[in-house]
Amino acid sequence: MKITINQAGQYVGQEVTIGSWLLQKRGSGKIQFLQLRDGTGFMQGVVVKANDEDLFAAAKGLHQETSMYVTGTIKEDERSSFGYEMEVTGIEIIHSAEGYPITPKNHGPEFLMDHRHLWLRSRKQHAVMNIRNQIIKSTHDFFFNNGFKKIDPPILTSSSPEGTTELFHTKYFEEDAYLSQSGQLYAEAAAMAHGKVFTMGPTFRAEKSKTRRHLIEFWMIEPEMAFYEHEDSLKVQEDFVSYLVKEVLTHCRLDLEALGRDTTVLEKIEAPFPRITYTEAIELLKEKGYDDIEWGEDFGAPHETEIASHYEKPVFIVNYPKAIKSFYMEENPEDPRTVLCADLIAPEGYGEIIGGSERIHDYETLKARISETGLDLDAYEWYLDLRRYGSVPHSGFGLGLERTVAWLSGVQHVRETSPFPRLLNRLYP
Repeated sequence: MKITINQAGQYVGQEVTIGSWLLQKRGSGKIQFLQLRDGTGFMQGVVVKANDEDLFAAAKGLHQETSMYVTGTIKEDERSSFGYEMEVTGIEIIHSAEGYPITPKNHGPEFLMDHRHLWLRSRKQHAVMNIRNQIIKSTHDFFFNNGFKKIDPPILTSSSPEGTTELFHTKYFEEDAYLSQSGQLYAEAAAMAHGKVFTMGPTFRAEKSKTRRHLIEFWMIEPEMAFYEHEDSLKVQEDFVSYLVKEVLTHCRLDLEALGRDTTVLEKIEAPFPRITYTEAIELLKEKGYDDIEWGEDFGAPHETEIASHYEKPVFIVNYPKAIKSFYMEENPEDPRTVLCADLIAPEGYGEIIGGSERIHDYETLKARISETGLDLDAYEWYLDLRRYGSVPHSGFGLGLERTVAWLSGVQHVRETSPFPRLLNRLYP
């Protein structure tokens, strides 16, 4: 009977066959321990020389990443976190993989990125992708269960929510086009038709950045909600993030363990989250000796890390200056210098994982803001239509998938959170 590794617990005491690859092996003159993987999980196979010398010799000669059908009896194994192992009685080699380049020794990041197509097979990279997959599934569950509809925005656009200075330009037949920087504007249009929507898809930023927090191509989760004001949106954000953390803790226990993630810090993450205004954050930084930033300037990574270090949960920084935020954000009625927005900063130095705001819903105000920021009014005529015909207060936000994966899995660089990351100096493989 053929099964998969994640089904092993259902077949204790039975002889089964598993299609697998050899991750690693170790042993002595009497026993070989085969570390098997099949995509669904990892399990140890045990080959005892005294039981079958020919089988033992075959096991001892296996090369890393050899593919094979392994037959044996499933047994409980209290020493492993997985809980089961196989007493191997047969090996049928499908392909003997000799000279596999990623050996158990340490390799540098550039070597591993050159071999990303193979590095994905490693235990830790497999764990990161499992966590990413769980976040994607749980995102759909959260929004569908809360009355949202999924809308797919275009990737090729004629305009941008943030202007076109950091976009990838291309030709669309005889017209200029850009790779999408965000699906937000299209999600706003969909919210006027469906009330509450969310998008999930790739976005592109032509930023010449080499930090551990930045990718050129990354995925954004962007809800937009009609009749939701800023406070309503903050409640959705903290509920959403709390749900993601709980889901990962529940369904990715073995993956977090493989990554050595300290889960005690994640177990503290539940709504509500603390808040600090931009002005208060500037004052805090000044008190801590950060003289490199003044009111009106945006925060860098060290500033966000310092602010987050004062909290055990993610923290909202609210009401940024209007001059450093996007044209579509609603003015703060209590301080016209600022807007009704928030960035959610993750603990442990992972930085901003969400940016959101209440959107301007008045036609004349939005038109003026577009002109003030030097954008082409003609390119935003369709966006202005949303304010001409039945405009309502509405809010939304964007969560960066890769940064969230990095935070929850505990990896230090976002390049490990994308299956095939696109970096400033990397388009291969």
